[in-house]
Amino acid sequence: MSIHVDEPLTPAGRLFVQTATEQIINCVLGLDRPVGVELVRSVISDSLVINHPRFTSLLVKDNHGRERWKKVELDINRHIIFLPDAVGSNDDDEATVNDYIADLTVSSPLSTDKPLWEVHILPAHKCVVLRLHHSLGDGVSLLSLMLTMCRKVSDADKMPTIELPPSSRSHRREGGGERLWKWLKMIWFTLIYMFEFLLRSLWLRDKKTVVRGGAGVELWPRKLVTTTFRLDDLKTVKNAFVNTTINDVLFGVISSGLSRYLDNHSPKPLQEGIRITGAAMVNLRPSQGLQEFTELMKSGSKSRWGNKFGMMLLPIYYHKNGSDPLQYLKRAKTMIDRKKLSLEAFLSYKIGYFIMRCLGPKFASLLNYRIICNTSFTISNVIGPKEEFMIAGVPVTYIRTTSSSLAHAITMHMVSYAGKADMQILVAKDIIPYPEKLAKCFEDALLEMKEAALKIKGEKPNKFPENLA
Repeated sequence: MSIHVDEPLTPAGRLFVQTATEQIINCVLGLDRPVGVELVRSVISDSLVINHPRFTSLLVKDNHGRERWKKVELDINRHIIFLPDAVGSNDDDEATVNDYIADLTVSSPLSTDKPLWEVHILPAHKCVVLRLHHSLGDGVSLLSLMLTMCRKVSDADKMPTIELPPSSRSHRREGGGERLWKWLKMIWFTLIYMFEFLLRSLWLRDKKTVVRGGAGVELWPRKLVTTTFRLDDLKTVKNAFVNTTINDVLFGVISSGLSRYLDNHSPKPLQEGIRITGAAMVNLRPSQGLQEFTELMKSGSKSRWGNKFGMMLLPIYYHKNGSDPLQYLKRAKTMIDRKKLSLEAFLSYKIGYFIMRCLGPKFASLLNYRIICNTSFTISNVIGPKEEFMIAGVPVTYIRTTSSSLAHAITMHMVSYAGKADMQILVAKDIIPYPEKLAKCFEDALLEMKEAALKIKGEKPNKFPENLA
């Protein structure tokens, strides 16, 4: 393996251990039946975790105050937390587990006297919660490691696979004039978006709305709800337009859903077209989806283990619901196509890396914190396995993830798995006291888009289900 004893943290890793930008990933695996400590200990003992340098090292500081990984002997028992009784009084398992995780996101850091990960076993709710410090790696690295422990339900000898989305790019040969025009647009959009990044890190901020947070909001109490989308519904909407992606549809749903929520909950009418800006994490690895674990650990690999992502600022604009719900998708696609044409995500990663090395982690953390304070929400989307899988013979029924609370009042993380996509919506409950209403706005937005997409195809839409779960 390419990680050595007492290795310094990477610049991205140092960002995630700063007070203002510390991040812990909380991943919930729903199980077909309750499990106990012995089974979990056995799974970990037989996995690559016990030999992985990140998962067997302490986070320490040297004499110069620089964070380093220090190799230690792993005591698995210290990382397993067993909670035999229900963790709440609610009869709804989903709501109880969400409340438990919401509390973890704002008030439960990981202890630095052991490697930065934990497994919480909740047998009363048939699930386990994996708590992983973001300095250990990004979502792609950590998911790739987790899936080495898993096998398909349909074939116990094979690991689960991830269905990569087809490329939205045209494969026709472009002429010289088209290539030049595309190159000029790339430069233009890159300059515009990086200039906005600069302004957002200084003083430019979204106007005040009932969904915007700000400095200090990361310390406020949280609520967490889950909304579930069917991948077939997302694909139905995606197929309404050429070269559209699931991410385009997701952002169209969020744009429409937030407009609905603002319509219903703003104390006074909003100006048409008011901007609400999101921060999205973008995977910069050359290959999307599940990574080969051995490739992640090679020293010269372009897909090395760690944190490899940039940030995009994704604006949406408030619009009263009109006659065509697909307008939200069209606007989202146009904006995202321009963002993907630019070098915004790549340069945000490189500039952040440069600032971290030259000006230090505290300054880099301050800039990132100001960008979060000056925008309105966070969103991420991870492609998960397309088939059901099991761990030690126990089928996994769902995968859900969220992260530590931010200065945003809304944080959304979506993971797809076995034909559906669960989105965890984490909110500051003093700003959004009833996140179920926000989730319902997203569900209704997708259903209206699906109905409109089916009409375009000339198909008769199915009757709306009462919910998407």
